[in-house]
Amino acid sequence: MELLRKVYEMTAIGDLAAHPESILMILVAFGLLYLGIKKQYEPLLLVPIAFGVLLANFPGGEMGVVKIDESFNLLEIAKHHGIMNFLYYALIKTGFLPPIIFMGVGALTDFGPMLRNLRLAFFGAAAQIGIFSVLIAAILMGFTPKEAASLGIIGGADGPTAIYTTIKLAPHLLGPIAIAAYSYMALVPVIIPFVVRFTMNKKELAINMKKQDKLYPSGSEIKNLQAVKILFPIALGTIVAIMVPSSVPLVGMLLFGNLVKEIGSNTSRLLDAASNSIMNAATIFLGLTVGATMTAKAFLNIETIMIVVGGFIAFTISIAGGIFAVKVYNLFAQKKINPLIGATGLSAVPMASRVANEIALKHDPSNHLLQYAMASNISGVIGSAVAAGVLISFLG
Repeated sequence: MELLRKVYEMTAIGDLAAHPESILMILVAFGLLYLGIKKQYEPLLLVPIAFGVLLANFPGGEMGVVKIDESFNLLEIAKHHGIMNFLYYALIKTGFLPPIIFMGVGALTDFGPMLRNLRLAFFGAAAQIGIFSVLIAAILMGFTPKEAASLGIIGGADGPTAIYTTIKLAPHLLGPIAIAAYSYMALVPVIIPFVVRFTMNKKELAINMKKQDKLYPSGSEIKNLQAVKILFPIALGTIVAIMVPSSVPLVGMLLFGNLVKEIGSNTSRLLDAASNSIMNAATIFLGLTVGATMTAKAFLNIETIMIVVGGFIAFTISIAGGIFAVKVYNLFAQKKINPLIGATGLSAVPMASRVANEIALKHDPSNHLLQYAMASNISGVIGSAVAAGVLISFLG
């Protein structure tokens, strides 16, 4: 009987019975794993986050991220609080990983569609309206300005940007904000059609961009696009560094990753490292550690529910904002633009563009919007990072 008692005490059965909230969080983790594996919703991000949630809520595993006195150094954290807290405080709390992931995103992104259609890039800025609308609403609902900014940034549809902003302004909300941001990014194929259904009519959906180009050809054409693609990240990085210096960690790393891509064979090894090994490792550690912040104590409260709902509102307002910006433009322009392009002003590249293209093709099989939508989509990445920098400057 003594042996059986020790075996029972060795297991986590008693802890689970004493803390049923841990069972609920484990079920949440299973649900996220189902979405990532079976439904294939952003599996590269959702699977590590979901497994981090699972590890954090296994009783006795001591893998959950906890609040630690800032006087502790990393060695003491590793010794007394385990590997997950060490990774969190070394890689996440310092703000190290989000810019590294932005470098990889830049290395995988072609700015060509945006440079060829610069006027469409402005709709990426218009789509950031969801960030500031929800920020104001959240303050009115009782959130502090820093918490409201972290909640509003979900409207930018950019996981690393949301994480970076929250680390700087409201680190205690990191878990639910990261989950909301990445979940809504994964649900872009559902949310964009939902918003489009209530904001656009059939005539607008049928606007064919290629036909508009033929009717109203552009008066200027970039003669040496490759040279422009090399100069663009250097020039934009300089402008952003002067105007919004707090956004340099994100925008700067994004543009550096894009620069090594565009230079070509001379920097091919840097490109390979930035877009593969470095980015993959960063994604793993980011997902696991962010997931590990979602303990039952941190997640099961009314504040989390408000964050999830507020994040959805920010997301939908951003999509609608881009659509209505195009509608206003069309009132005054001879050359019309399909409002679906405004819907892609989110940072979910290239998923938002693919979704917009699929919607357009359903109404007109010859209406290929992908390249046009990418112009707004890519500018949305830059726009959300700059918006984050502005919020950090004012509230940090």
